[in-house]
Amino acid sequence: MIQTTIFSPKAFRLNFHSSPFLATNQNVFSRGFALINTNKTRRHSMFLSSKPVLKDGTLSISGKEALTEVPENVVVTPLTNSSAFVGATSTDSSSRHVFKLGVIRDVRLLCLFKFRVWWMIPRIGSSGSDIPVETQMLLLEASKGTDLDDQNETSYAIFLPVLDGEFRSSLQGNSSNELEFCVESGDPEVVTSESLKAIFVNSGDHPFDLMQESMKILEKYSGTFAHRESKQTPGMLDYFGWCTWDAFYQDVNPQGIRKGLESLSQGGTPAKFLIIDDGWQDVENEFQKEGEPFVEGSQFGGRLASIKENTKFRRASNDAQSEAPTDLKSFVSEIKSTFGLKYVYMWHALLGYWGGLVPNAPGTKKYNPKLKYPLQSPGNLANSRDSAMDGMEKYGVGVIDAEKAHQFLDDLHRYLVSQNVDGVKVDVQNILEMVSAGFGGRVSLTKQFQQALEKSIASNFQDNSIICCMGQSNDSVYHSKRSAVTRASDDYYPKNPATQTLHVAAVAYNSIFLGEVFVPDWDMFYSLHDAAEFHAAARAVGGCGVYVSDKPGHHDFEILKRLVLPDGSILRAKYPGRPSRDCLFIDPVMDGTNLLKIWNLNNCTGVLGVFNCQEAGIWPCLKNPVKANVNAAKISGQVSPADIEYFEEVSGTHWTGDCAVFSFSSGSLSRLPKDESLNITLKVLQCDVLTVSPIKVYHQNIEFAPIGLVNMYNSGGAVERIDFFSDSSNNEIRIVGRGTGSFGAYSTTKPKHCSINSTSEEFKYRSEDNLLTVTIPDATINWDITFYY
Repeated sequence: MIQTTIFSPKAFRLNFHSSPFLATNQNVFSRGFALINTNKTRRHSMFLSSKPVLKDGTLSISGKEALTEVPENVVVTPLTNSSAFVGATSTDSSSRHVFKLGVIRDVRLLCLFKFRVWWMIPRIGSSGSDIPVETQMLLLEASKGTDLDDQNETSYAIFLPVLDGEFRSSLQGNSSNELEFCVESGDPEVVTSESLKAIFVNSGDHPFDLMQESMKILEKYSGTFAHRESKQTPGMLDYFGWCTWDAFYQDVNPQGIRKGLESLSQGGTPAKFLIIDDGWQDVENEFQKEGEPFVEGSQFGGRLASIKENTKFRRASNDAQSEAPTDLKSFVSEIKSTFGLKYVYMWHALLGYWGGLVPNAPGTKKYNPKLKYPLQSPGNLANSRDSAMDGMEKYGVGVIDAEKAHQFLDDLHRYLVSQNVDGVKVDVQNILEMVSAGFGGRVSLTKQFQQALEKSIASNFQDNSIICCMGQSNDSVYHSKRSAVTRASDDYYPKNPATQTLHVAAVAYNSIFLGEVFVPDWDMFYSLHDAAEFHAAARAVGGCGVYVSDKPGHHDFEILKRLVLPDGSILRAKYPGRPSRDCLFIDPVMDGTNLLKIWNLNNCTGVLGVFNCQEAGIWPCLKNPVKANVNAAKISGQVSPADIEYFEEVSGTHWTGDCAVFSFSSGSLSRLPKDESLNITLKVLQCDVLTVSPIKVYHQNIEFAPIGLVNMYNSGGAVERIDFFSDSSNNEIRIVGRGTGSFGAYSTTKPKHCSINSTSEEFKYRSEDNLLTVTIPDATINWDITFYY
């Protein structure tokens, strides 16, 4: 008997971190990378063996002019054969410098910039004037030939502003098309006259390899953060969750939580993961008096009075009539037992609450909080205002003594563990950059708090159980050694129709950068909403956790059941979902022409989400926003198996070069060569999820490709392994997977019969498109389907 097993690629992947990294010999660097590719599951990309060179006022990267008219005070320090640091010197010492780097024009570029103090969004352009203040990633497309569309002749350059000593860097452009970089400490007493390693530059012929390897170079060089691949990922990522925020906002209460968990469970999509968001803590707010009219923004003046829960979650000892539980522990234990919850997370701000800690309160004075009024940098002030920031600037923040940071966080987390809590969502992290004066500056203060936070998580929680939030500044990113999950977008705003498409597009583009350090968190959404399927499909291809914030009883279970299995688990894709290569330098929100494509991989298949993000919203921070006119009610675009990067990880051996492409929205199945395309047409706020499975030859005329559970958005996420057995009288294709519903596959030959977990089952075969389907029996979660030929 001949047996062939197609394993998950993870079984072959070696630890890249074990190889020498900062070798100056490019061959050593290439050997280290080639170790990952011993099973030929990922193609070997080429890092262009041409160091960035500054000569005669021109900075050349990979042999291509990147910047002209470079000032004489700019310094280039080579690092590897394709990368270098760029910096500059000044005759003056200051806590903040803006240096000119040179002119940039006539190139396709993508920026990720902080449009608010907490959050990034993308911006595309073609010259220095298109680069916004507070840019934290700049990707350039540099064509070697004259045809910009010739992908085989295209290379890419990355500019990453980093941390240089006590200074943090960012990029920006000016009206003269000059690229500038800003370095700032955030503390008037921390000054410098030079920053020689402010910007990391690198080049390569594959944009996603370039991003990954650049971050790995920086990881080894700095030692201050770790790449996502080396981090422990929390178990909650693989289960469906519910967050209380948009369901209740700060009025969250035990009764409402019980109702929400009950309604999700009764509908067949039980939440196994719960976030009890803002509203559970013991907070004092002198600016929002009970019985007085609400003052907008005053909620951000609230301060934490103790690390314990408030009276909604803790009954007073003399109040037997109260509906509140005895304490937080009894409530958490009750809902875990009643609803089968695996993980309960609690929300808190990094400094305790929005307004920090109450100074001199009995429960907080040992942390020595001092009232400070945040000061935003000129870069933040150049972009969008933020209501939370306005409130904190007005009312002040009780900032914990940095030397007491670990004591506070450890006390808080130790208490939560004693209450049967499993993890935390830690919000408002970027506040540190605005309260750092007098504390050694933003980089130093962020480092102290990040180390304190991660030390506390490691010592108190078993599963690296933290979701980071409002921490998209590179101060925080480059100090994340353990934290594995972070929010990758501004909030989900269910009441604002203009932000639905922006949300999906922003996370996809931000994940190019953030996805190298974290599993991007796409935030919660409503399942009962005009844009519910748009958000659900995005999360299905996002490789992220999936959780909603539905009000109790307000659910669309048809949508939820396309994401959630009956046991509460989800079919999570392997990598951060990112835009396809042909979407990197287009605007799928405002150009009126293009669809957004987001690619990912499962164990045995690829997946491609396609979204019409046009005509719904306008990107913030555009000086003169011009939205292209969309004359037609629909937009068409081309999709191809080639849109899915690293497809070699799933194609393996015996691949014909063709793919079975299954459309979730239409139920259609097509056969498509790997480099060819098919047309897709979508209305505004409409989407589709395509499962792309390599068609392989198993025996003479048997060509087969698993689709997975065709009732799920990410159908192929259900397939864990494929085996083939053959002898003189029988050929068997065996698929191991999980989930319920209808399993589908592409097969050029109709099987003789089929079994599921060794029990014979009826199947259907559609000869016109070779679609083979079989129904998984109810209550079957893990299955072994065998087709006999």
